[in-house]
Amino acid sequence: MNLFTTFEKRIFIGILLLTLILSFTLITDVSCNILSNNESKNSNRKIIGTVERYNSDLDNIIDSVAKVEIIADGFVWSEGPLWVEKYNMLLFSDVPSNTVYKWTEAKGKEVYLKPSGFSGTGFESKETGSNGLTFDLKGNLVLCQHGNRQMARMDAPLDKPAAKYISLANDFNGKKFNSPNDVICSSKGEIFFTDPPYGLQSQNDNDPKKEIAFNGVYKMKQNGTIILLADSITRPNGLAFFPDEKKIIVSSSDPNKPNWYLYEIEGDTFINGKIFYSTTGYNKSLNGLPDGLKIDKKGNVFATGPGGVYVFNSDGKKLGLIKLNKPASNCALSPDEKILYITNEFYLLRIKMRN
Repeated sequence: MNLFTTFEKRIFIGILLLTLILSFTLITDVSCNILSNNESKNSNRKIIGTVERYNSDLDNIIDSVAKVEIIADGFVWSEGPLWVEKYNMLLFSDVPSNTVYKWTEAKGKEVYLKPSGFSGTGFESKETGSNGLTFDLKGNLVLCQHGNRQMARMDAPLDKPAAKYISLANDFNGKKFNSPNDVICSSKGEIFFTDPPYGLQSQNDNDPKKEIAFNGVYKMKQNGTIILLADSITRPNGLAFFPDEKKIIVSSSDPNKPNWYLYEIEGDTFINGKIFYSTTGYNKSLNGLPDGLKIDKKGNVFATGPGGVYVFNSDGKKLGLIKLNKPASNCALSPDEKILYITNEFYLLRIKMRN
């Protein structure tokens, strides 16, 4: 038996088609609104700074249309950016507020760890929190802790952070570190770090709590042994390996010796040290000093210093400057090395260098 007449069938089909069209239109509108809102959010980000070009080789690194955008703000002194590929997030320290933040495209900034660098009470310092961050070979988060005056590992998974720390190293020859500042981990699992006095109350060499006479660059071997690699840099700060890990750059944030030093690594020793690049005599109206840096797979160096982020080739030739008004403290590359994240005092910045 035919339950529907031809006319009724046509009406039914018409209603069905109309329903499908309306549903598709609604979905499209919602999708467009989401995209539009995201585009609006991104387009509303403030653009700051400029890219100064000193050599045409920079064009292969940073496109002529690349812009520097503020992606988060409200910090006291942002530092130590570290990209976490597995969770598509950036971690970074706000040193004076004793906090590690995370940033994601979807949610922006969120508190990730607090306290991050000082777990006690009563310690007087302008900068008690964590500073440099890295991963060990097992993917654990390793922190330079100013207030605790140690290198530490977070005793929790990355996706379930907790302010629980295991001390990796806190003294050299029985004397407490000054305040570990920046850190990198080699492919052998050896941890290299710098130890200036910036986490102490006076932030200088005369601080009564300073136990080590110099400001060192150290290596912690896998068995926990601490090796002193350099004691002649007055304010050792950022450090980074070249891709083959046979050479390393260490920055000096001493305003009287604002240099980046290049060393060859031979076993447990730095040899053939020399100046990679010096900003001696720089324009004092420029904010910042040689600080954190990163080196890409081609040996290009991105180094924070007076006036912003310097871009050098592997021979120390200055190719360009990402010029910023506020002092830049450190930077981090995305896994494909096309995006550079910059900690810039109050701000977290991003420059999409190329497509």
